[in-house]
Amino acid sequence: MKLAIIGAGVVGTTTAYELALDGHEVTVFERRHTVAEEASFANGTLIHPGWILALAGHRRGWRSLTPWAAAGSGLKLERLPRTGEWPWLWQWQRAGQPGAQVGHLEHVHRLASYSHQRLQALSTAMQLDYDRSQGLLALWRTPQEAEQMQGALQLMRTLGVEVRELSGQDTRLLEPALNPDTPLHAGIELFGDAVANCRQFTLLIKAQAQSLNCRFAFGTRVERIDVDGGVTLTHAPVDSASPSEAPSSERFDAAVLCAGAASAELLRPLGLRIPLQPVYGHSISAAIREPMDAPLSGVLDARHGVSITRLGQRVRVAGGARLGGRPGLKSATELRRLYQVLADWFPGAARMGGQQDSVLEWQGAHAMLPDGPPVLGASRLPGLWLNLGHGDSGWTTACGSARALADAIRGGSPDIDLSTYSPQRFDL
Repeated sequence: MKLAIIGAGVVGTTTAYELALDGHEVTVFERRHTVAEEASFANGTLIHPGWILALAGHRRGWRSLTPWAAAGSGLKLERLPRTGEWPWLWQWQRAGQPGAQVGHLEHVHRLASYSHQRLQALSTAMQLDYDRSQGLLALWRTPQEAEQMQGALQLMRTLGVEVRELSGQDTRLLEPALNPDTPLHAGIELFGDAVANCRQFTLLIKAQAQSLNCRFAFGTRVERIDVDGGVTLTHAPVDSASPSEAPSSERFDAAVLCAGAASAELLRPLGLRIPLQPVYGHSISAAIREPMDAPLSGVLDARHGVSITRLGQRVRVAGGARLGGRPGLKSATELRRLYQVLADWFPGAARMGGQQDSVLEWQGAHAMLPDGPPVLGASRLPGLWLNLGHGDSGWTTACGSARALADAIRGGSPDIDLSTYSPQRFDL
């Protein structure tokens, strides 16, 4: 079939690769000038099918949304909600009730585990060379934090997650550079989780897709989708030399929408209203000053939900989920928290000063659905498929989502049941 992909983040690019692998004629439309330029650019690097379950028992409520709430992790409000955000927050709160929350987490975990297997298979088969390491350490500063995680640990074991509880002393033996002056009560080692450079992988999988004759139309904005016995995309160059240049139209047998937070605007004229909200995460990346003072792989501060990972000769600190931010306007509060968590655990690990030792401060919008699992499958409009709403787990779930969707498009039976992720749960 002649297929279009809208969006070239890690989700869209892996989807393009899998469809091209199946022999389809694939064109990818992306408003940026290369892949992984938005939410996939400098994300937290964690592939965390096990840690996804850590939210079990974390009750959602209005008080937890305030920036001054005791727990630093979880969704926070950047400002007072606007009229259109209240219904989404109401759905988010309902989905966080104990009876519903565990089910949603199990669904995301299942997809994430399948996705990690697919990522490993692709990396091995094509000998892809990108910064990565296996395993993740989660750190608890106090006995109270460890106690609050017991329900989540039980769920992890029930679902077959390989996890080992560690004393504070044993945790320091695994990560000897941890600051001895920062209190550390205990930790857990997650063997199935990993650290990997999302942008490097996306660039590599783009090259593999191009070798299968997949075409990438960069600097091209899709302005309209029409569905009538096929799919017609109206698109225009983002940086046109002539402001009067008319948009072009191109017809396809089907299209897959992977445009993240921009997807809701494209779906609305079709009568499809998806409860998708941009939730902003932040990261800082810097060159390693002294390798002995940097993490060996990846650690996660459970109190703050902040990860500190090693990517080759750089260290990346990432976290936060803020509703109500603005593109290009980084949260000073969130960045301060990232710097503080880095100083707490690995002081002196990164070069922070001087013109040559610049620090990359990044903000990205993750497209988030209120209940957690992404939307993955055929919409109610013939020819229009959706791969959306992965939230901050897009890197974790991208490869599995792409393979499962490709199997569904070719009429096969995916290795993972897609009914849970069906667009029909939102009447799409």
